[in-house]
Amino acid sequence: MAYEQIRNTELAHNVILEGRERLSISGVEDVESFDENSIIIYTSKGTLAVHGKDMRIEKLSVDLGELTVEGEIEALQYEDEVHRSGGFWHRLFR
Repeated sequence: MAYEQIRNTELAHNVILEGRERLSISGVEDVESFDENSIIIYTSKGTLAVHGKDMRIEKLSVDLGELTVEGEIEALQYEDEVHRSGGFWHRLFR
């Protein structure tokens, strides 16, 4: 029950970019897709697209809502979508 209460509260969302080579994001709800040039992330504040070169996910913890990316970060772009419902498992079993 305590876990459900934590998941129902909105995660704090922060983005920290260090030297365009390391990106730390909190408030991560799910990762839609990723490859070395693009990562699409669902956050508590909307969908975030990260574009770059030779990017790799160094750390992902959906339970904690944290993601760390390393590589050459070229652009961060939020989509108009503010919030979405469900995660990977919700989409899989609907």
